[in-house]
Amino acid sequence: MSKSALSKSVREATGCTVAQADAAVEAMLSTIIDGVKTDGSFRLIGFGTFAKAERPARQGRNPKTGETIDIAASTSIKFSTAAALKKSL
Repeated sequence: MSKSALSKSVREATGCTVAQADAAVEAMLSTIIDGVKTDGSFRLIGFGTFAKAERPARQGRNPKTGETIDIAASTSIKFSTAAALKKSL
């Protein structure tokens, strides 16, 4: 789902204006991002947890040539689904 589709869904569910729905979606996403940046994770009870994941440097292969390459360490975000959400699916 895209941000615009999420915003449309918020508008339909609440009856708010386009600007209000867009602002609500942006605020929610900003809050999640800030939580992960400052605390290392953001937990929304009943939905799941967004957490920072440190990936170590490693060796990989170029699939075309088979040549070994170095892949740098990186930081990404992982999401763990809450048990209540898993159960409802």
